[in-house]
Amino acid sequence: MSAVATEIDQGVGIATLCRAERHNAFDEALIADLSAALRELDAAEDARVVVLSALGKSFCAGADLAWMRRAAAYGEAENLSDARKLAELLRILNEMSKPTVARVQGPAYGGGVGLVAACDIAIATYDAQFALSEAKLGLIPAVISPYVVEAIGARKARRYFLSAERFSAAEAYRIGLVHEIVPGLEELDQAVGEVIDALLACGPAAQRECKQLLRDLAGRATDAELIDHTARAITRVRASAEAREGIAAFLEKRQPDWLPEL
Repeated sequence: MSAVATEIDQGVGIATLCRAERHNAFDEALIADLSAALRELDAAEDARVVVLSALGKSFCAGADLAWMRRAAAYGEAENLSDARKLAELLRILNEMSKPTVARVQGPAYGGGVGLVAACDIAIATYDAQFALSEAKLGLIPAVISPYVVEAIGARKARRYFLSAERFSAAEAYRIGLVHEIVPGLEELDQAVGEVIDALLACGPAAQRECKQLLRDLAGRATDAELIDHTARAITRVRASAEAREGIAAFLEKRQPDWLPEL
């Protein structure tokens, strides 16, 4: 049985972690299955938005202890291979061409925080908890660090990388790890649904371009080269068929042609 279930419904692709009995903790199977599921949904023409969700009480408890115990006996080459597979999973999620939404219904620890940070939008319940718990185990949050630091900033990462403290959904919201927090599961589904509706109303090609633009801007100074790059980007997109349709639909007070397909 796969550790991840996928479905596509009315333009929304859903990847659901299905190891509830293990708190959706990472092991070799979950990493492989989630990597494959995300690739499949990114390639699916009928999926406009991808939601990452989980069954059970936990969103993702980080690394499975049994997996970590096995890894302790690995040689350097096997450990490096394992680390690269997790790093590749996070890269796939971070670089998906479609908008991604994390539906966080419970604790997210270690690598689970990495999944949340690598999604474009994250919404969590009030009772969700978070921790970058690696240092308590004598480890470091290495492969998730680029996405976590981008989400919460280096200053806040210093505290939570070094202390491995648990922190609340309210704190996750305050530091920018999640965009919205809601009381319970019913409100969580409603909030995720509202975000999905907003995402589906936008041009899919424009969203792909927005995601690429954000990658192009990362870490770069606002110099003449970057300013020229942004000017060329809008010039190219403005001439696209989707942009012409979007502007025409707005002026004619009608829906753009990407909406009836849904």
